[in-house]
Amino acid sequence: MLLLSPCPPSLQKAAAKTNFDGMHPGIHSQIRPDAIAFCSSDGLSQTTYLSLDQESNQTAHFLKAQGLKPRDGIAILLDNDLRFLTIAWAAQRSGLYYTPISTLFKAAEIGYILENSGAKVLFTKQTFLDQQLLALPKHLKIIILDNGQFPNWHQVIAEYPTTDCHDACEGAEMIYSSGTTGQPKGVRFDLALSPVGTVQPLIEKRIALHDINPTTRYLSTAPLYHSAPLRYNLMVSRLGGMSVIMPKFDALSALELIQQHRITHSQWVPTMFNRLLALPEAVKGQFDLSSLRYAIHAAAPCPVDIKQAMIDWWGEILYEYYSGTESNGSTAITSAEWLKHPGSVGKAFHGELHILDDDNRPLPTGSIGGVYFAKGTPFAYHKDPEKTAAAQSPQGYTTLGDMGYLDEDGYLYLKDRRSFMIISGGINIYPQEIEDLLVTHEAVIDAAVFGIPDSEFGESVKAVVELNPSYPKALQATVGETLMAYCRANLSHVKCPRSIDVSEKLPRHPTGKLYKGQLRAPYWAEHSSMII
Repeated sequence: MLLLSPCPPSLQKAAAKTNFDGMHPGIHSQIRPDAIAFCSSDGLSQTTYLSLDQESNQTAHFLKAQGLKPRDGIAILLDNDLRFLTIAWAAQRSGLYYTPISTLFKAAEIGYILENSGAKVLFTKQTFLDQQLLALPKHLKIIILDNGQFPNWHQVIAEYPTTDCHDACEGAEMIYSSGTTGQPKGVRFDLALSPVGTVQPLIEKRIALHDINPTTRYLSTAPLYHSAPLRYNLMVSRLGGMSVIMPKFDALSALELIQQHRITHSQWVPTMFNRLLALPEAVKGQFDLSSLRYAIHAAAPCPVDIKQAMIDWWGEILYEYYSGTESNGSTAITSAEWLKHPGSVGKAFHGELHILDDDNRPLPTGSIGGVYFAKGTPFAYHKDPEKTAAAQSPQGYTTLGDMGYLDEDGYLYLKDRRSFMIISGGINIYPQEIEDLLVTHEAVIDAAVFGIPDSEFGESVKAVVELNPSYPKALQATVGETLMAYCRANLSHVKCPRSIDVSEKLPRHPTGKLYKGQLRAPYWAEHSSMII
């Protein structure tokens, strides 16, 4: 079993009051050099704060020797290898942009991001290059973490100093959307090149919101190339906490890790909750989860019944937030607040919320419209002024493309992505409401709802479900009829699916994002004017 170095009493006391000056691994390498910053969930590898500080500094010196200067960029194409985070820290402390790339992306997508981002160095593994047969940009320098035809990371950084670069300054992540529609969009923030350890106001707010401090033990359940886990792991290491990195999410393993490592903080998406709740009661009851204080979740609104079941099981420790890679604004809600406002994703704590109609006019309380933020974080889609402009209203507000409404207390309720809305016979239908109902049935562990062509109504409602493995096989042949009856008993008939198909597994990104376009595409193949 992995042995963890304890947090000294002096740091435990300091944890109650966070100091926002000088937050970076170099500080913690001086105070607790042998403390673990990151460890793999199997216990086979770990990164101490001393090695994190030294290797990220060596990598920073190496990048500078390659001619990279502040505001240049690198790319990282890696799985949940702990060295991913060390390389990210090297760029973060060098004033560079660093672009993580999904290992699920295909060669064309990876090539587009490398070219579009202008990355000058790519950190990856030979195995990924061999799998993708990439046509790499000629200017790109390749560094690999395994063995192959390119220079090895450990070998190339060995000759460089382990101390800070003299011009060290804060960089930033430059993350591309998962590309469920069209080409991925790169989100780029202005860099002030502030001293290392300087954090943006949104990070300060998140640290305070979730009480991140040196005693934090964070379970990272999702791919590091996604914005939320990347940002949270770096935030934990800024404060001197420890992260346990899962290579891939598994419900049973997650519970085991919470107990084994006395996890205090964790991050989830609703589909993970579905899989946790699907475990047998006898299995769920055998783990000590008492150390867990913050079960943070985002990425998609959580169905009311699913969240209620999680609160019933884990207690009032679920903390939900709504935000995006763009960081243009954010809401948050505690379990106690949610129990009074079930279904809400919270009130704005970064930026101001506005609900606008299709003509960009403000809508009153309770009316569904586009969700916009004002006075949040400015951003731009890299080399795409048209998409940047499309995300802004005439008032200068910005949107992620979601629909929702505010209640009288200012709490936001999301309905769906604007692009997913179904218009049937002139009636707006939001798939999320139907999906949220379907996953509460004992037969269903995941669901997707979308519109398909209908000669009479324009679109009709279609559902595809992934069955719960425990659902009796004898009942599976008639599950479509069973679920349609369930919908009719709980929803207006106009919202109910006309047909329901069963899929062995729905096409979801590990971060929880549903590739609904893959499911809709066959039905719209002869309707080329329809945006998929």
